[in-house]
Amino acid sequence: MEKVWLTSYPEGVPAEIDADKFASLVDLFEQSVSRYGDKPAFINMGKSITYNELDRLSRDFAAYLQQELKLKKGDRVAIMMPNLIQYPVALFGVLRAGLVVVNVNPLYTARELKHQLNDSGAKAIVVVSNFASTLEEVVDETPIEHVILTKLGDQLSPFKRTLVNFVVKYVKKMVPKYHLPDAHSMRSALYKGAKLELEKPKIDNGDLAFLQYTGGTTGVAKGAMLTHRNMVANLEQVSSWIGPTLSEGEELVITALPLYHIFALTCNCLTFMKLGGTNLMITNPRDMPLFIKTIKSYPFTAITGVNTLFNGLLNTPGFDEIDFSKLKIALGGGMAVQAAVADKWQKVTGSRLLEGFGLTESAPVASVAPYDSKGYDGTIGLPLPSCSIRLIDDDGKVITNGDRGELQILGPQVMKGYWQRPEATEEVICSEGWLSTGDIATMDERGYFKIVDRKKDMILVSGFNVFPNEIEDVVVMHDDVVEAAAIGVPNPVSGEVVKVFVVAKPGVSEKAIIDHCKQHLTGYKIPKIIEFRDDLPKTNVGKILRRALREEEQAA
Repeated sequence: MEKVWLTSYPEGVPAEIDADKFASLVDLFEQSVSRYGDKPAFINMGKSITYNELDRLSRDFAAYLQQELKLKKGDRVAIMMPNLIQYPVALFGVLRAGLVVVNVNPLYTARELKHQLNDSGAKAIVVVSNFASTLEEVVDETPIEHVILTKLGDQLSPFKRTLVNFVVKYVKKMVPKYHLPDAHSMRSALYKGAKLELEKPKIDNGDLAFLQYTGGTTGVAKGAMLTHRNMVANLEQVSSWIGPTLSEGEELVITALPLYHIFALTCNCLTFMKLGGTNLMITNPRDMPLFIKTIKSYPFTAITGVNTLFNGLLNTPGFDEIDFSKLKIALGGGMAVQAAVADKWQKVTGSRLLEGFGLTESAPVASVAPYDSKGYDGTIGLPLPSCSIRLIDDDGKVITNGDRGELQILGPQVMKGYWQRPEATEEVICSEGWLSTGDIATMDERGYFKIVDRKKDMILVSGFNVFPNEIEDVVVMHDDVVEAAAIGVPNPVSGEVVKVFVVAKPGVSEKAIIDHCKQHLTGYKIPKIIEFRDDLPKTNVGKILRRALREEEQAA
């Protein structure tokens, strides 16, 4: 594969990886179990689970899905939960049964959930009881045949399980009433599965492992088809990049980002499983005081996050009192790392905050700043081994003179395509296999890339993709709204927030529109700013010009 960048890799990092080193993610998981069986794999709410225990529980869950629910190889299973021990049990159980994981944001509204379940054709869903009421609203309008329920504390010790589940439901009242009479409990599923045989399916590296939903580079949420080979390739790429600084079987990574998000799924859950490390899962990272209290108790060696997470930690009392002497890797992604945050992080922790770049369609990592760099420089670093990056102009010609252009990715981690959307796939993956990212970048004389703008209209809120079409569709559902246009505007905390320009009937308030959006959109998608207009800028054929609105904002 031709390399189009100019520099060599850091010492100890190979130029190429073997994307076929493992037959599948299941093969990789089983080899990790055999090597690191007695070591802790995941920790959550004080509960630790070893690789051997995860092996047993995920096998039992796989047997239940296969033998009791009669799910067949290739069937899709949705997982809708925050960071809990139950997540890796469900994840590896689904994969070991030869099924496809459909990760679902547990904060989705009923409308968003219905779209994803219908689009994916999921036959089963594993959901935490806190979010069961949302599922109840739409389950009869989806292909879901089996609902598996778990409670927040279900994998804790008997006493703590009872206490946590009682407090969550009756004291904190975090479990809205729901009625799902045919649901199975995950605890009973594991009990039944332990008595059943698992017939190991033949899993090829070209088989689907995940339908990972994203807006892509434009439009409504689509399922990126990520094969076992895509995922194994990206694990090999990431681990080869950070491997020289880490020791197998000895690392502990702080996992605060949700594992249903591709960043944490690959860089935390799977990468550190491959290395025999431990994931310390934080269920509610927004509770910063509890977050800091938790990580104080563990000698962590790595942490990943988005810029907002690092900034939040730095501004929470007590963070600077943590022992950072073991910290080797701090990796920021999902959104741009801000220079002020990176500088403060390095001063407080003594560890450089690396910035990586990727997207769901590339499983996700494409480039990372080298770990041996001296400080934050605003770049996304170099392409990972076996990955090429190039810049193209508006005519599709490769840029070689230092100008800015759209960044494209070529490598074994690039998705198979969008689920049941061949036309959308053709829009972003050319015949040669290059993936168009929609990001505008430059390359310096060292071969380092820097993102300078976005070609598409996508809005990035705390590392999550928000697409204007979806926001506008919801806003205009309001009876008194005539037209709407959504853009992203800079925000020091979340990178961007959603602003909506609205043409409406007289008397409509900003609060009324935001309250309307809250009924149909998950939190990070809800507009934070509403601006009323008499009309919106349009092309001569009537298409709203979001670009003109962004330019107005930048000039203001």
